[in-house]
Amino acid sequence: MESIINFVNWITGIVWGWPMLITLGLGGLILSARLGFFQIKYFPYIIKQTFGKMFKKAGPGEVSPFQAATAALASTVGASNIIGVPAAIMFGGPGAIFWMWVMALMGMGSKFVEIVLGYKYREKNEEGEYVGGPMYYMTKGLNMKWLGSFFALMLMLELVPSIMVQANSVSASALEAFGLNPLVTGGITLVLVGLVVIGGIKRIASTTEKLVPFMALAYFIGAMIIVFANIGELPRVFGLIFGYAFRPMSAVGGFAGSVIAASIRWGVARGVYSNEAGMGTAPMAHSAAANDHAVRQGFWGIFEIIVDTLVICTTTALVVLSTDIWLQPGAMDNASGLPAAAFNNFYGPAGGMLVTISLLLFVVSTIIVIIFYGEKQAEFLFGLKFSRVMRYIYLASIVVGAAGGAKTLWIFLDIMLALIIFPNMFALFMLHGEVKDLTKEFFNSEDYYLKDVRKAK
Repeated sequence: MESIINFVNWITGIVWGWPMLITLGLGGLILSARLGFFQIKYFPYIIKQTFGKMFKKAGPGEVSPFQAATAALASTVGASNIIGVPAAIMFGGPGAIFWMWVMALMGMGSKFVEIVLGYKYREKNEEGEYVGGPMYYMTKGLNMKWLGSFFALMLMLELVPSIMVQANSVSASALEAFGLNPLVTGGITLVLVGLVVIGGIKRIASTTEKLVPFMALAYFIGAMIIVFANIGELPRVFGLIFGYAFRPMSAVGGFAGSVIAASIRWGVARGVYSNEAGMGTAPMAHSAAANDHAVRQGFWGIFEIIVDTLVICTTTALVVLSTDIWLQPGAMDNASGLPAAAFNNFYGPAGGMLVTISLLLFVVSTIIVIIFYGEKQAEFLFGLKFSRVMRYIYLASIVVGAAGGAKTLWIFLDIMLALIIFPNMFALFMLHGEVKDLTKEFFNSEDYYLKDVRKAK
């Protein structure tokens, strides 16, 4: 067994190095270029169409574009936004944050393409709900049902250890903060998640619409108070971020030093892993939305990246850098604990509690949505009835994971994730011409962009 674990770890280390960063990083850049960097050209308009319409209500029985976006955001806004960013700083230096921003801009291209394709090729299931995602555009767009089935099977299986890892992080946080037995935490999480997912996409959308803004705002406000208290440090902080993006940084304080390659690698990885652009998960939530055009729904993917990476991840970085917590002795040994330490130093014990509660909410919301994603794979492969069976398997895995069970499964998590990313990015490249045509249609039509501009005037 040990030799299998070592082999899987070796393969994972290779795949999640430059091959993955090139696939997602360079892939996002090429797709953005093919679409004329629309995310920069039409940025003010996209902001008006998303942030400006956050509170527009859906019709009866519908999922609004904002609800679909918050459902997808619930999956991407997770523990990694709080604990992944300081790791990038400690191993890649402050310059890693610059490359995280670059990846966010490029990832907008990938995420937009996959959401538009998901919306274009969606279909109605037996319950009259819209379903979509990579498995549908691979089957109907590429005429490769075998590839769509492979994608669906890999994602359906990958989500079991993924849920276990998320549940384990919840139980570990609750044990440390409140002294709760992991099995008790698992049971509570199971009930909370079960009550939501059994209600289907409409209840998931309704829950995440309220939960995601609340949890993101609570953490953001708490973090920004710390940043504003250290506002005099911001010029130095931005100097570190831009200055060390292109040159190595020597060891200082608790920081061991880094080279340019490490800065790029950690920054690119943080951007890629954080916003899930190119992974193919977001289209499943967005395909359920009621909208007048696939491109308009695609704008909400850009909204997600702005909130997830440019707002929440950047806020975490500013807290860590402006307080100099990353320079303290022993910082390298516990990089993931730096935000909690910064909050604790500023607010006292209540600060550490805020970070812990934020982590708990982030992770619970992630589990809710990825169970929905898993059900959609099972439905595509084996029908609606089997998807209900998978729902209960996923719910059971919460308790198993919370108690720390099946840890040997976790080693397969990253390699299985790679097995969904590569086919999805292949599909995006093969079908991006259709997205280019739809984008051109949207921005040149009197029914969409031109009408909106005329109204605004």
